Amino acid sequence: MSSPSLILFRGFPSQPAYVWSPFTSKLEARLRFAGLAYKTDQGAPPKGPRGKIPHLHVRKENHGEPETLSDTHLISEKLVADGIADELNGKLTPEEKAQDLAIRALLEDKCISTRSTNLHREPSSMLSLRLLTPTLHSQHVQNYERWEQNFYTMRPAVLAALPYPAQVLVGQLAYRKMSATLYGQGTSRFTPEEITKFKTEIWANVDALLTASRQGKETKKEKSMFFVLGGATPTEADTTLFGFIASGLVCAAAPETGKIIRSFPTVTEYAERIHSHYFPDYKLWE
Repeated sequence: MSSPSLILFRGFPSQPAYVWSPFTSKLEARLRFAGLAYKTDQGAPPKGPRGKIPHLHVRKENHGEPETLSDTHLISEKLVADGIADELNGKLTPEEKAQDLAIRALLEDKCISTRSTNLHREPSSMLSLRLLTPTLHSQHVQNYERWEQNFYTMRPAVLAALPYPAQVLVGQLAYRKMSATLYGQGTSRFTPEEITKFKTEIWANVDALLTASRQGKETKKEKSMFFVLGGATPTEADTTLFGFIASGLVCAAAPETGKIIRSFPTVTEYAERIHSHYFPDYKLWE
């Protein structure tokens, strides 16, 4: 495979550490699972093709201007189509591909409806995959916690590239837009206690799935990585899940999410093992 020059714009100061954006950590996991070297830069949402963070500059050999890609899912597809990265889900069965999509949908909010029929990991584990049953998806409740409940912690972090007066103005505009979105989507119509229950339910389901995937994968002396679908190698769902775990554990504007994630030892163990293997240069969350 060719080895292009890659620059990842993360929206936060460039340093060897995880950032608050789950999608940035998701994309970093995707690049590292593929064994791709990349550089990082801060960047800003307005500079991206869709006004989003993260985005990726790809400069191929013998090409002129770099191609700028955005949207983590589309970036992954493009890297595979161009022969830069292997397809993580290429060897999955149709049933496993549906399970992989369900996990990503739960965390990223890609579904049209917030309720769906349960999926099942049968006959291999006989564990019901109740990932689409929570009333809300992780991304909804995460935005509520960060922008509604912890706005004054969130604003200076995500707008660090701007001078303070601009932070106040842009932050207010962002807050109004996010508040309208959360109300229209329905999240902010629930009580904080109900939203906490939804968050806990989401991570409890993830913990149950990881616990089943972990069984039989290690001995007492060997603590190897285990992946969300129970296979020997990561899939696209692992990129998303790791991204949301890492983000939840390092984001100061999401203290409740961090506490909930830490209450599930299998979830943190899953992420710590991926960290040790793929992110040894990054500081581990506390």
